[in-house]
Amino acid sequence: MAQRLVLQRLLSLPPRGPLAAHGRAFGISAGRRSTFNVQDGSDFQDRVVNSSKPVVVDFHAQWCGPCKILGPRLEKMVAKQEGKVVMAKVDIDDHTDLAIEYEVSAVPTVLAMKNGDVVDKFVGIKDEDQLEAFLKKLIGA
Repeated sequence: MAQRLVLQRLLSLPPRGPLAAHGRAFGISAGRRSTFNVQDGSDFQDRVVNSSKPVVVDFHAQWCGPCKILGPRLEKMVAKQEGKVVMAKVDIDDHTDLAIEYEVSAVPTVLAMKNGDVVDKFVGIKDEDQLEAFLKKLIGA
């Protein structure tokens, strides 16, 4: 468990060093940098609530079949937005307090947040057209 948290924290750090400007640090693609795993409540506050960009928050669970379908689909759609929006992934089993605070009663639940406020929400799986419309509404495109 501790090793998993350390690895998650390392993977969620922004790229640094001479290759960072080219998006090649640690071999992380541009799409991957637009998605991060929430580590704890203060991380959520810093990276989601206080974000200058709109944030898609994916509340999911490891045991949830529909989450395993929606997660990669949503990550792909967020990556296509080329940095206009970021995606935070919140495991409800690890962060029950956040799930309760944001009234998550089923997974997957996806929130659209702007300036710290929830502006839209959906529960369940959506197809790519529906996800694109959801993201465009959030971005204001």
